[in-house]
Amino acid sequence: MADHSPVDNHQHQLTDHRETYEGFVKGAIVLTLVSFLILVALVSFRFGETLNVFIGFAGLIIGFIAVAIDTRTNSRWFLSIGVLVVFGLITAINVS
Repeated sequence: MADHSPVDNHQHQLTDHRETYEGFVKGAIVLTLVSFLILVALVSFRFGETLNVFIGFAGLIIGFIAVAIDTRTNSRWFLSIGVLVVFGLITAINVS
């Protein structure tokens, strides 16, 4: 039989909608961070002066690990953004 209690059903639906929304936002943030990591790595691969391939792949691997840690721990993305900024600065120094 179907449960027709409006209070429980509405509360359950609201919880489901909230979880779906939070998952969508988390996925969008992960996709954005990974896209920026790949963009910086491509710049490192193409325009780097020395050790361009090593710096590019090291930055990608460390960046992906940082994004995975932030995703699993439900943190405020400080680790991932910090790694992205440091990777960008290292690439900028290597390019100039």
